[in-house]
Amino acid sequence: MNILAFDTCFDACSAALQLGSTARIVSRFEPMATGHAERLVPMIGEVVMQSGLNFNDVDRIAVTFGPGTFTGTRIGVAAARALALALDKPLVAATSLSVMAEQLADEIEASHDPAARHILIATDARREEVYCQLFRGRDALSAPAVLQPRAAVELCPPKSAFITAGSGSNAVASAAHDLGRPVQVMRGDLLPSAVYLAKRAVRLPDSPSAVAPLYLRNADAKPQTDSSIPRTM
Repeated sequence: MNILAFDTCFDACSAALQLGSTARIVSRFEPMATGHAERLVPMIGEVVMQSGLNFNDVDRIAVTFGPGTFTGTRIGVAAARALALALDKPLVAATSLSVMAEQLADEIEASHDPAARHILIATDARREEVYCQLFRGRDALSAPAVLQPRAAVELCPPKSAFITAGSGSNAVASAAHDLGRPVQVMRGDLLPSAVYLAKRAVRLPDSPSAVAPLYLRNADAKPQTDSSIPRTM
């Protein structure tokens, strides 16, 4: 199965094409805080061209649908829906946090450490909160949430050691230490990668309905009301 995957949820833009017949993956990953909209489509074109395939050879499209920045999440989901419609291909979606857990589980396995451990992915959501989701290895044990670090720690089973990763991991570790909970910080720089989204997408069912962005709270930006011009009859 040839899977085209891409992510724009946080401070990176990535695209990957996994070639099912060879298990080869062609990918691009570029850190960026802005510019996802301008870079994503060219990046997708680059991985398809390098793979030697064309868009009609893609069997499945995969995208992260949040949590993440409002703009970044919208860009990825909109592109995925447009491509799936234009190519008449099935679309699957995964949380950005599950893709990060996929990568961390791979790295733990590569270090010959048991991968079936509690992993709390935590990314900085500002306002002294984190986007978080708990996993055992690659398997999700909780839904994605936006919580204060102390509440995020309490997602983990009592008295169990856990690993935390992502830009919010230091805040989570500090809260864990305050609670007397054993914790190990790994990969504070971890971001979703389309390579691991493609790997995860093999196991995902096709989305029965349109994929929509996952927003865990309201946008910071609000329409101005105090500077509007009064309407006249």
